[in-house]
Amino acid sequence: MRRLPVLALLFALAACGVKTDLKPAAGQTLPVAPYGRADQPSSKDLLDTTTQAAPGRTVELRQRSEERKDDPFDLPPED
Repeated sequence: MRRLPVLALLFALAACGVKTDLKPAAGQTLPVAPYGRADQPSSKDLLDTTTQAAPGRTVELRQRSEERKDDPFDLPPED
């Protein structure tokens, strides 16, 4: 019964990793540069998401009540 808290503590400590920059494993290199690119991208460059992969969120908040514009596609359902 005493082992359970000790194991839970060990798993909790194992989950706390040090956050550092990623580096290739010993003896390994980063992937080759993409075709047409003169320099080798770093690991940070390879992990950053592009705007196309994660577009920014646009939230349109109404500050005051406004009349809605006529929507020609807002049709009543057919019978």
